[in-house]
Amino acid sequence: MKLVSYEYNHQSCYGIYTQGGIIDLTRHLGHQYPTLKLLLSQPDFLAIIAPYHTTPDIDVHEIKYLPVIPDPTKIICAGMNYAAKKSEFNEVNAIPVLFIRFADTQTGHLTDVIKPSISDEFDYEGELAVIIGQGGRYIPQDKALEHIAGYSCYMDGSIRDWQHAWYTAGKNWPKTGAFGPCLVTADDIPDPGQLTIQTYLNGNQVQYDTTANLIYTVPALIAYISQFTTLSSGDVIITGSPGGVGKKRTPPLFMKSGDTIEVEISGIGRLCNRVIQD
Repeated sequence: MKLVSYEYNHQSCYGIYTQGGIIDLTRHLGHQYPTLKLLLSQPDFLAIIAPYHTTPDIDVHEIKYLPVIPDPTKIICAGMNYAAKKSEFNEVNAIPVLFIRFADTQTGHLTDVIKPSISDEFDYEGELAVIIGQGGRYIPQDKALEHIAGYSCYMDGSIRDWQHAWYTAGKNWPKTGAFGPCLVTADDIPDPGQLTIQTYLNGNQVQYDTTANLIYTVPALIAYISQFTTLSSGDVIITGSPGGVGKKRTPPLFMKSGDTIEVEISGIGRLCNRVIQD
């Protein structure tokens, strides 16, 4: 099942995406679960929404996509989690490289991502996003998949000339992180370690890998992160970008105003955004 967050008639909503349109769950369940994050906190959320998986209420062309989770408490990002990327940056750290992205830096599918005017090093990074359903602390690796509500695509845009010895300043500019188009529920993706991930800049493939090549798997990341922080429903873990980023190309290849950037992950969909300058 595919779940989406969107704006409709100037209201923030969530619903089920189908080929025929959107089933507006806010209309049916909003009185009890006003946000998608709250709905996902219910262990039986699939059973809760099952009776409403009927006739669509809204034409998909009438919505404005929001980030899949517009209001996550935490966005925790893994860096250097593919061997090719680690090699590009000469990274030798033997433990997961983690950093934080703020919730207000995100935007949704088919919206604009913003290149800061003071930078000419706006880089693309296509990634698999993991959305937590059931939270917890000290989650065992062999139980980690049970805590996942679903998966999505993420374009973790990087302002490279502000990404110095740390990541925070290069990762938290407004609308540089695109998240979508939808959340595919975990029951439809039994193994997140068998997905292909591709990034396209203006229709040209610039990144390709499979999640089988993650250095730290999805369960390993959840187990590691949940040791130092309590994971909550709606928290997002971004699992890392393959090699091929623009910074390490010869010559470098950065995004500019007017470009189109897309991230496609098998079984999930294709996240599409246009680049504009602030």
